[in-house]
Amino acid sequence: MNQVIALPSSAPFRQAVAVQNFAPAAPLTCTDLSARYGPIQVCFDISLATMPGEIVAVLGPNGAGKSSLLGALAGTVSGQGSVKLSGEDLESLPAHLRARRGLAFVPEIRGNIFPVLSVEENLQLVLHALPHGDRARMRDRVFELFPILKTRLSTDAGMLSGGEQQMLAIAMAVARKPKALLLDEPTQGLAPAVFDILETTFKSLSQSGLPILLAEQNIRFAARVAHRYLVLAGGRLVGAGEGHELHNADRIVERYFPKDLDGSEDPSVVP
Repeated sequence: MNQVIALPSSAPFRQAVAVQNFAPAAPLTCTDLSARYGPIQVCFDISLATMPGEIVAVLGPNGAGKSSLLGALAGTVSGQGSVKLSGEDLESLPAHLRARRGLAFVPEIRGNIFPVLSVEENLQLVLHALPHGDRARMRDRVFELFPILKTRLSTDAGMLSGGEQQMLAIAMAVARKPKALLLDEPTQGLAPAVFDILETTFKSLSQSGLPILLAEQNIRFAARVAHRYLVLAGGRLVGAGEGHELHNADRIVERYFPKDLDGSEDPSVVP
């Protein structure tokens, strides 16, 4: 099988990029990145690059390696290979130091919030890590993205709805002023009404120059926000394309997600 190299190609992301020498403008890159859980390897030799303001969707069914890829980038999953953020090599750094360097990660099912703390307390944990002069500005930015959080400040995070918890999780990541944002299945388990809020938020963050790598099973949502998409299967990159192609979700499913032996579609892929 030929290796798929996931590089920027669509306007305005046509900067010349080579696998051996990624463009300096690319905030987040990885080369020949593998991931494993103990002796079991789950991702194999993945190379990709994101550009400023670019949203890249990583598609694939359950078990394809999407979460493992993001975990290897963030440092929460054991990985081997080059990971660079704004040209700085992160490979030897643990997860908390990658976060300090500017790589924000929102894991699946809102794993970065503290349910027993209030919304205010969750936000303060992040804001207090910023220089004093930045705190009020970032607090305003969070409420600009998610106005409903301003009305929930005294509510324990664990008592929020699923959509509100996801908003808080993303707000906490964004409040750190990251250089790149990793989102693992942000729409999973959420009501469709929340999708509009997330779409607006991701596009606003993109317009501010923040690159986003988005692991997603819902192809139609990915089509609403992604400039490009990648496809994982069996821990390998098997496809890539332009975001507009995702509007024909049935064709994407037919091309990359073969039917089960009984002829049924993989239920974990939402066309």
